[in-house]
Amino acid sequence: MKMSLHQIKSLAVVKHALCVGLLTFPVSHGIAPQILGEAPEAAMLPAGVAPEAAMLPAGVTSAEIQQALDILPESGGEVVLPPGTFEVRQPIVLQRDHQTLRGFADATVLRLADGANCPVIILGEPVNNPHSTVKDLRVSDLFIDGNRYHQQRELWQLQGESSEVRNNGITIQNVSDSTVEHVTCARCRSGGLVTTRDVRRLTVRDLTAFDNEFDGLACYQTADCLFTELYLHDNPGAGISLDLAFNHNVISNAVLTVNDLGIFMRESCDNQFHNISIRNSRHYGVFMAHTEKQTEGGWQPVPQTECAHNSFTNLITSNCGSAAFRVNNTTCTNNIIVAAQFHDNVQGGFSLVQPDLVTVR
Repeated sequence: MKMSLHQIKSLAVVKHALCVGLLTFPVSHGIAPQILGEAPEAAMLPAGVAPEAAMLPAGVTSAEIQQALDILPESGGEVVLPPGTFEVRQPIVLQRDHQTLRGFADATVLRLADGANCPVIILGEPVNNPHSTVKDLRVSDLFIDGNRYHQQRELWQLQGESSEVRNNGITIQNVSDSTVEHVTCARCRSGGLVTTRDVRRLTVRDLTAFDNEFDGLACYQTADCLFTELYLHDNPGAGISLDLAFNHNVISNAVLTVNDLGIFMRESCDNQFHNISIRNSRHYGVFMAHTEKQTEGGWQPVPQTECAHNSFTNLITSNCGSAAFRVNNTTCTNNIIVAAQFHDNVQGGFSLVQPDLVTVR
C-alpha cells in the first residue's frame, strides 16, 4: 500500500525515537506505554531538558490516553498512538505545558462514541472560562471522527461547568505558542477545529475538515496565529468562520469547496489572506459584516465589531451561489484585494452595500 508523505514522516519520527532506548512505566489495566527517550521538536523546553515519549499499544481507551498524558513529567513529553481506531468517551485534554499527542496520520482514528456528547480533543483547561494560559502544546497526525449523527447536542454539558464548551473535533482555548498539524476533523457535532478565548501564536498546518455540523475552522478571540495548508469542504456552515476578535492573523494556501459560505467574517481586523481558493459555495465566497443588536430604534451596529484593514492576495472565487465577495455593512472599510480572480459566480464578483468599501489592485 502506498503511504502518504505524512505517514512516512510519522514513521521516521517513531523509528528515530525507538533507537534511543526503551523503558516502561505502569498505567491502569495493565497498559504499559514505552518511554521512547528524546523526542523531536522540543524547542520550547528549558535548555538541557529533553521530553519523554510514550508509545501506547493498540486498543487503549480514551481514559488511558488521558492518564498517559497526565503522568508525563512536568518538563513535558509526548504520547504516541499507533495505527488503529480508538473510541473516545470523554475529551482527551492537553492542559499542561509542553505536551504532545500524535499518531500515524489518517491511520490513527479518534472516533467519538455514540452519545458521548463531548469534544474529542481539548487544548487548554476544560472549563467555561480558563484562567491559566497553557503553552507549547502539539497535536499531529490524527484523523478525528466526531460521529455527529449519533450525538444529541452541541454543548458538552447541559448546565454548570463546561456547559459553554462546544463539541468540536478540537477545541482550543487560552493557549499560546502551540501547533496542530496533519489533522483531519470530520463529522463533528459543532465545528471541526475551533479556537476561542485568547488564543495566541498558534500554528495550524495541513488541516482537513469536512461534514461538520457547522464550520470547518472557526476562530474567536484569536490573534497573531498562522493557519496554512487548509482543505475545508462540504461543511453545512462556513469553510472558515471568523467571528469575534480575530485580529493580526495569517491564513494562507487554503482550498474551500462546497461549504455554505467560503469565509464568514465579523469583528476581524488586520488579517492577511494569501492564496485562497473558494469554489462552489452555496452562497457567498466571502461574507463580511459587523455585529448588530436590537435597540428601541431597531437593529444597530455594535461598536468596534467591524471588519477592517484586512488584505486578500491571490483570492480565487468561482461557481458560488451568490456573489464572490459581499461586504454587508458600511462600517467594514479599508479592506484590500490584490490579484483576485472571480469566475462564474451567480451574482457576480463584488456585492457591496456601498461603493468603494474595498480597494482592488
